[in-house]
Amino acid sequence: MDSEFSERSWHSPDGLELYFRDYAGDDSGKVPVVCLHGLTRNSRDFEGLAPHIAALGHRVIVPDMRGRGQSAYADDSATYAVPTYIADVMALLEQEGIDRYVSIGTSMGGLMTMLIAQFAPEKIAGALINDIGPVVDPRGIEKIRTYLGKGGSFPTWMHAARSLEEVHGASHPTFETNDWIAMAKRSMTLCNNGRIAFDYDMKIADPFNDTDENAVPPDLWPGFDALSDKPLVLVRGEVSEILSAETLALMQKRAPDADTVIVPKAGHAPTLDEPEVRSAVDALLSSVK
Repeated sequence: MDSEFSERSWHSPDGLELYFRDYAGDDSGKVPVVCLHGLTRNSRDFEGLAPHIAALGHRVIVPDMRGRGQSAYADDSATYAVPTYIADVMALLEQEGIDRYVSIGTSMGGLMTMLIAQFAPEKIAGALINDIGPVVDPRGIEKIRTYLGKGGSFPTWMHAARSLEEVHGASHPTFETNDWIAMAKRSMTLCNNGRIAFDYDMKIADPFNDTDENAVPPDLWPGFDALSDKPLVLVRGEVSEILSAETLALMQKRAPDADTVIVPKAGHAPTLDEPEVRSAVDALLSSVK
């Protein structure tokens, strides 16, 4: 499978230089795909899925949102908020001439997808929402606050992996050592001092911890409803503390044609590399016109 991508950039409306990976596809005219990562994550989370989609012929755009990965950090931490991230993505779409796309959003990326669907429904041809919904379980928000923005660094990848396992072990009970190392390499970076640290600006915690409204936009049902008549996949980790079984049931009722995948023995969030998720992605893309 061709996993090659171009490393490119765009500028946010407030002047930050932001980074994205561009997987070319095969120029067959298929609808492009935009993959949006979670709160503390970056484009590397899709290094398995993106080449798989590109091999199906779709161009795949995978940005690092501001303050993550290779994108610039913001001077004003108040801009680390979903409306600003959406404005940044809109600038990227405009630069690349993308009028319509399939959105794959994990956690925060799913919140962004729902809001974009509410305010610009014509842009979204289909979507996969990974382990997030219009109602976010307060238990999950509180757990995120226990580790978000706390910093820390590690001498080796093994130390980094063990730290992740301590925090997230209950969410990924089937992970083995190599899985935790892979997660560490997706979410952390080797610093100039030789230490390994999380690959995001610790200040993204400021607005998230300020109010619940900053953590999760208040009413996301209109955005979800705007997706309900489009090709749609809903993914939930079986033991997720972010997307409850009750909220998923409400989503299924409001979007009865959606394909639902519950990933067994997984919490927040499934990696999207699971075979059952890949099958659902393939079906989603084949149904988008």
